[in-house]
Amino acid sequence: MNTIGRIFRVSIFGESHGEGIGVVIDGVPPGIPLTETDFLADLSRRRSGAAGTTPRIEPDLPKLMSGVWNGFTTGAPLSVFFENTNTKSADYDNLRDIPRPGHSDFTARIKFKGYADPRGGGHFSGRITLGLVAAGVVAKKIIDPVFVSSQILELGGDSDIARAIENITGTGDSIGGIIQITATNMSQGLGEPFFGSVESTISQLIFSIPAIKGIEFGSGFSAARMRGSQHNDTYINTEGKTLTNNAAGINGGITNGNDLVFRIVVKPTSSISLPQETINMKTGKIETLKIEGRHDVCIALRVPVVAEAAAAIGLADLFLLSNSH
Repeated sequence: MNTIGRIFRVSIFGESHGEGIGVVIDGVPPGIPLTETDFLADLSRRRSGAAGTTPRIEPDLPKLMSGVWNGFTTGAPLSVFFENTNTKSADYDNLRDIPRPGHSDFTARIKFKGYADPRGGGHFSGRITLGLVAAGVVAKKIIDPVFVSSQILELGGDSDIARAIENITGTGDSIGGIIQITATNMSQGLGEPFFGSVESTISQLIFSIPAIKGIEFGSGFSAARMRGSQHNDTYINTEGKTLTNNAAGINGGITNGNDLVFRIVVKPTSSISLPQETINMKTGKIETLKIEGRHDVCIALRVPVVAEAAAAIGLADLFLLSNSH
């Protein structure tokens, strides 16, 4: 499935080295001010070029194909398209039969019976997150004044981000990281007790981002080492403000008005330049794989704005659902 959402429905399409990447968003309320310029700030945060990111540079200029007229959303499906302009598909020729360890090459071959586009990871590429970021720009307008922000807490186990990138650059290896996402000015009453809980809604979107391996809300896994008397958030006024926020602003799957806080784990990039042993699917023999191409040393550097978008998309859907009752 490439579609998610109940009212705010997001559908992504494209391949890393195909004609382009895009997103179609249904359920967008009419009358929201929106131009192509509105997308540029978040798209630039996702773009490569900084130390530790891939040398593949794409302009990532959004083209609004439908759903906007005279600078406002119309209520019709909104579609945004991004052209691919800087591809080097020959770098991936050897991966058609020799899957990268840790990557989707093997499972894509099995799932799609050998027809999946292998160039640049095809539809499994992190480049597809362009559509999520674009949808996040629209979602952020819907949930305003809720404000979603993010912060890289550590890379490769080091809280000194610059040092972590400096230490890994040039080694041929890669590192992952931990990112914290916070939503402030939260509304109360969003979410449902079980399958439509805030945690399950956001988690499904977060795990739709390539390379995400874990998520925790509020105190997260550290709650297992706390007592109830420590973990319980004490209410300090009739508006629901709490002294602590171990629950991440969520009780029973429903927002209580305190800040929504969660952290995610991004794995190290699978495509590394160090030689790796893997299987040749044609010969059935183990071979040494030397990966060519342009890859991020640390994917986590470009994930924060994507995670913000995922959170905003989930909150927009919950917000519109709440207003439809």
